[in-house]
Amino acid sequence: MLYLVESKRAITVGIPGVGKSTVINRAAKMLNDIGISASVAVFGTIMLEEAKELGITNRDELRKMPIQEQKRLQEQAAMKIAAMKDDVVMIDTHLFISTKKGYYPGLPISLLNILKPTNFIMIAAEPEEILRRRLQDKTRERDICKPEEIKHDLEIAQIMVASCSILTGTPFITIFNNDGAIDKASSQIVELFSDER
Repeated sequence: MLYLVESKRAITVGIPGVGKSTVINRAAKMLNDIGISASVAVFGTIMLEEAKELGITNRDELRKMPIQEQKRLQEQAAMKIAAMKDDVVMIDTHLFISTKKGYYPGLPISLLNILKPTNFIMIAAEPEEILRRRLQDKTRERDICKPEEIKHDLEIAQIMVASCSILTGTPFITIFNNDGAIDKASSQIVELFSDER
């Protein structure tokens, strides 16, 4: 029998096209099916709700906004997420936003202090798999890169999640979402938040 050991707030990250949202939505359903209340808070969607007051209508426009405005919207979204009360809240977000001035952290210390995570989960996959998924996704305006550039972004993401772990004293895990293995990846998340007795 699986049950929740303690309430969890998991920041779940991965570069675009890794299949992060698919994996964690499936994990949330699996957790709910075994009696653990779980929800997914999509950081970009919550930011977009706040940005609509500024005339922004598309999530992909957010990363083109001035950095200070992005920071303000991030903090507003973090406060909404921090107020959520489920047994498990998986926060679907990105570790960085690529801007003309370089990589902007998606999880600066100000957000980590608001969210107070208990776990970091990084979803990863092979660069070739990520590229193929980006090319097939017609619902988003994805940046198309070479596999070498995607590999570099995965390395940057690993460094950033490790840094967040150090800053907060919170453990992190990397889960691979390889082609045809969504259930395996989702099950690994379920195991993090439950215990067999």
